[in-house]
Amino acid sequence: RASPARSPSIADRGDTYLHPGSRMIRFMCLSSGSSGNCYYIGDDAGGFLIDAGIPIRTITKTLKAEGIPLDGGAIHGVIVTHDHADHIRTVGVIGGVYHLPVYATRLVHDSIANSRFVQDPIGPSRREIKIYEPFTVAGFTIEPFPVPHDSAENVGYHITKGDFRFTLATDVGHVTDDIADYIGRADHVVLEANYDPEMLRSGSYPEFLKGRVASPQGHLSNDEAAELLARVYHTGMKNVWLCHLSKDNNHPDLCWKTVEQRLFAEGIRVGKDLSLTALKRTTASPMYLLEP
Repeated sequence: RASPARSPSIADRGDTYLHPGSRMIRFMCLSSGSSGNCYYIGDDAGGFLIDAGIPIRTITKTLKAEGIPLDGGAIHGVIVTHDHADHIRTVGVIGGVYHLPVYATRLVHDSIANSRFVQDPIGPSRREIKIYEPFTVAGFTIEPFPVPHDSAENVGYHITKGDFRFTLATDVGHVTDDIADYIGRADHVVLEANYDPEMLRSGSYPEFLKGRVASPQGHLSNDEAAELLARVYHTGMKNVWLCHLSKDNNHPDLCWKTVEQRLFAEGIRVGKDLSLTALKRTTASPMYLLEP
């Protein structure tokens, strides 16, 4: 095992599991939350982004600090989950200016093309993908699966390369059999834990917005994320990152503790059986090195 530098917050506790000498996959969260989302996955052969909802300068600066130039052949494209602004704001620049492929379903691409949040047209960088049909980027096999949300369409991604298995599901209105299946297949998981129900109920959001967040097409609560992880956990599951935490209706420590306690009730010990991290909303994570 090895751990990246961490703050003392309990939300950041846990280990990143390494095996010296094995071929490592790199994972980094550049940003996670309603202000913008962007993730990186790659290895020595290249990598890609998942979503691009933060400024291009932030993306290039953060990747450059890790020795990954956006325009140097190390990034092979961006795969998009859905068409809300905090996930697509920069895809036009990546596709239209950097000429990197932008992968999304037809419905999401059509919505991006009409979005007032995307100024640069993607143009010939547009790549259409289909739910359940695997495609390949930078040597990784990527399988999209449906995720309920109030967008034109939303997908999660199950990503594999050799024995490496990684699943990301964000902006999850409710847990479906598909989501549980793909999360349960993975050794490394990024899962939304957007809000604490009591914080949402007692918070300042107007009632219609509270209803939208908690609806079956809205977001996943800490409790729902915890229940799902407790249900699908397996001994190969090494890392769980909780993503898309609400600024107003959640707190990293509360989110982390809710999931940790639910797992402990099932005999799953965070820090020993798996690593658990609540991702920061606007601060990049360390670059994690993940064993297959």
